[in-house]
Amino acid sequence: MSTQLREAQSVQPKVERARVELRHPTTADRDALAELVSRDGLFTKDEVAVALELIDAALDEPKGEYRVLVAEADGQKGKMVSGYICYGPTPMTEGTWDLYWIATHPEARGKGVARALIERMEAELRGFGARLVRVETSQQESYGAAHAFYERMGYPCAARLPAFYKPGDDLLILLKSL
Repeated sequence: MSTQLREAQSVQPKVERARVELRHPTTADRDALAELVSRDGLFTKDEVAVALELIDAALDEPKGEYRVLVAEADGQKGKMVSGYICYGPTPMTEGTWDLYWIATHPEARGKGVARALIERMEAELRGFGARLVRVETSQQESYGAAHAFYERMGYPCAARLPAFYKPGDDLLILLKSL
C-alpha cells in the first residue's frame, strides 16, 4: 500500500456512534414512530399507512405476528426515538422471518442506530431458532443507501422480480442465513 493511500485512510473522519438504548415500544412512542416513518417523504402515503398498521398491531399484541424494537438516542433536543425495526415470522415456513421495516431519524443516520437494531433483531431471532431473514424492497435509486446498508449487514440480493411494483420498479428480495 502506498504511503499516500495510508495517509489518506488515516485522516478519514471517524463516525461518531450514538449511544443507543434498544427496547420494545410503548403506546407513548406511537406519535414519534408515526413522525419517523413519514418524515423524509421516502415512503409513500400508502407505505406509511401500512407501517403504522404494523406498529399498531405490535403495540396491541407485543408477542404477536409483528414485533417492533425502538432505538432511543440523544438528539439535539435530548432523548428521542432515533429508529425502529419491525419484523415477524413468515407464515407457512419453518424458521424464516421477514424484516418489514427499518427507519432511522436523519440525525441518527450513519451513527450505528440501524446496525444496532438489526443486530438486536438477529440475536432475538437466533434465540427463537430462526434460520433465515428475508427483506423485500424496491430497487428505486432513492433506496440506494438502504441497499448498501443491507449489503454491509450480510443481506445480499437473492432474487429480483422485474416491474413488480410498477413498470421500472423491481422487487428485490434480500436474504440472510442466521
